[in-house]
Amino acid sequence: MAKRRRGRHEATVELTPLIDVVFLLLIFFMVSTTFVRETQLKLDLPEASGEPQEVAPETIEIVIDRQGEYAVSGRMLVNNDKKTLVRALADVRDPQESPRVIITADANAAHQAVVRAMDAAGSVGLTQISITTQQPEEED
Repeated sequence: MAKRRRGRHEATVELTPLIDVVFLLLIFFMVSTTFVRETQLKLDLPEASGEPQEVAPETIEIVIDRQGEYAVSGRMLVNNDKKTLVRALADVRDPQESPRVIITADANAAHQAVVRAMDAAGSVGLTQISITTQQPEEED
């Protein structure tokens, strides 16, 4: 009897289908993930009684935190300088419209920071300014 030689076959793993599956999973997770846009500033709003008002879609929001850091329409500013604030407001403002400016300042923010924001808005030509507050907690 003649012995037959069996050829050795090396087991190989095809990487192309594996890479395709990894890319498909990556695309699936990128498409199905929702990103929550949160402001980077923590605020403790001052309290005031009054009725809440509707926010118009053409508004510019200036957020001021406890340390006097500014964010204009969700974008943090690099410094607290009035020129930087004016430039950011001018970039966000549509020259064809006169949007309302909503100033949301922390209750412990310096008064100077709020006045600087109002002054910057006025120097860009924004005259409709509102200040955000929260309802006071009711005591039993």
